[in-house]
Amino acid sequence: MGLKVSLLAILVIFLAGSLLKNPREPLNNSLRALAFAICEADSAYLACIIDFLSDAVITRRGIYLYPAPLKIHASTFLHREPQMTDTPEVRAVSPHAVIIGTGFGGLCMAIQLKMAGIHSFTMLEKASNVGGTWRDNTYPGAACDVQSHLYSYSFEPKHDWTRKFGLQAEIRQYMEDCVEKYDLASHIQFNKDVVAANYDDTTHQWVIDTQDGAQLRSNILVTACGQLNRPAFPNIKGMEDFKGKVFHSARWDHDHNLDGESVAVIGTGASAIQFVPQITPRVKQLKLFQRSAAWVLPKADRLFAGWEQSSFKNMPLLDRIYRTMIYWKNESRALAFTRFNALLNVLALQAKYCAKRDIKDPVKRAKVIPDYKIGCKRILISNDWYKAINSDNLDVINDGIDHIEADAIVSKDGSRHAVDTIIYGTGFQATDFLSPINITGHNGVNLNDAWQDGAEAYKGITVSGFPNLFMLYGPNTNLAHNSIVFMIESQVRYVLSCLQALEASNSAAMNVLPDTQSEFVNGVQKRLEGSVWASGCTSWYTTASGKNPVNWPGFTFSYRLSTRKVNLNDYQFYPKPVNA
Repeated sequence: MGLKVSLLAILVIFLAGSLLKNPREPLNNSLRALAFAICEADSAYLACIIDFLSDAVITRRGIYLYPAPLKIHASTFLHREPQMTDTPEVRAVSPHAVIIGTGFGGLCMAIQLKMAGIHSFTMLEKASNVGGTWRDNTYPGAACDVQSHLYSYSFEPKHDWTRKFGLQAEIRQYMEDCVEKYDLASHIQFNKDVVAANYDDTTHQWVIDTQDGAQLRSNILVTACGQLNRPAFPNIKGMEDFKGKVFHSARWDHDHNLDGESVAVIGTGASAIQFVPQITPRVKQLKLFQRSAAWVLPKADRLFAGWEQSSFKNMPLLDRIYRTMIYWKNESRALAFTRFNALLNVLALQAKYCAKRDIKDPVKRAKVIPDYKIGCKRILISNDWYKAINSDNLDVINDGIDHIEADAIVSKDGSRHAVDTIIYGTGFQATDFLSPINITGHNGVNLNDAWQDGAEAYKGITVSGFPNLFMLYGPNTNLAHNSIVFMIESQVRYVLSCLQALEASNSAAMNVLPDTQSEFVNGVQKRLEGSVWASGCTSWYTTASGKNPVNWPGFTFSYRLSTRKVNLNDYQFYPKPVNA
């Protein structure tokens, strides 16, 4: 009992930091839930948390919860220089590793490879610059819903964030600064859209084809494509008949002037709640077509004062303590999503209070209060959403869309809404992992066939039948309560451990065992059954069949512990070819 009390005291100190910054806020229910969970925890669970905390690295610059990078000794396998051959059709290149994508996942993998002494890798980026979702989503008001100090690499802190929650341009600049600092530009090939990747059983290499006809061969293939990179469009009759301006929020047309126009926004997801308040004062009329309302909570955002930025810079330990307090505050929320769903009802009351305060029209207010359990879909945060809804020039339409005509949208009740521009705020194809890349693995198995019942992967990273393929931000690694960057760092650590295992065993490839993967996936899906995401709503977390291939059903520190080091018994290792 003494151990539990001591641990509880440590975590309370971490979480209480948020209260010190804003003493007017009452002690939230997530803190009480965390206290209850710890008091009821068994010794093995407590040992797990202590083991996690002991993984921190203390340096002169501060405390790092991300371990020091693995050191992999030089070998011909890991450091072989790229081999190039020219043919009339393509130029084949054979680097040690190919990384697809230059978002947070791809850059983290590249940086950690270099820190581990591995420089023979190539990054393929379909666009003309880095940034992933923070390059693509430039709509007005684009910002992060995770605190800035936690939505950044633990090994590369940024002390001068301008706000508690970073804006799109600042986050993208942070990523570009990382590219420059770690000299990644020479490793990146831009405008290289990968269309296929095929595993060669003879050479144990991946053959990667890009849309421009280029081909690369690599020992290791790391996909860092993310889950929010392919815009989703609804299937509405007559979409192609509209003669006005049309664009998706993830492909915002900054050359088009919305001032004085009648604008339709289809969708009320995470993007819409950010750009709708920005454009409402500019447009003549805004028609907001909503399939289902979102739960929206206040965003505890503000500018950092100059003295705060200076303190973070001159006292790195303070920066680390602040980051750690944010982490544990966010982490406590996992209990509400996965075990104690009733705690979320308090947040529902808060959302209803804010709507009642800001929206004067009771009919309009009722339209933006969801009819499903809070947390089943993504909870959104905003300080100006309900105020925008209250605007006289904004109409909320819940009747559903029947069809689209040349200059109007016709709702299912027969009403005709004439508009000049249609903006789709309909999110992304989050459950279609690695699409539209055609990936073929061992013995010619296609990944689409392997995933016909929904995407799945061991620890969200490796897939049986696809040796040396490693995914970052793969199936069941998304979060609703904390920073995905933390999860990405855990996955990168695991990939490095796999590379170390390949080297130590003098193997060419490793393939996760089918039974190992099935046991892990079944365990994840079983735990998801008791989560709030399984409470009956339809969301981008689930497939048409009801399977949730997106979310992680627990704590991020438990995931980090499970990915600290590869278990060699989980994999089948293939020897190098005799002539290698």
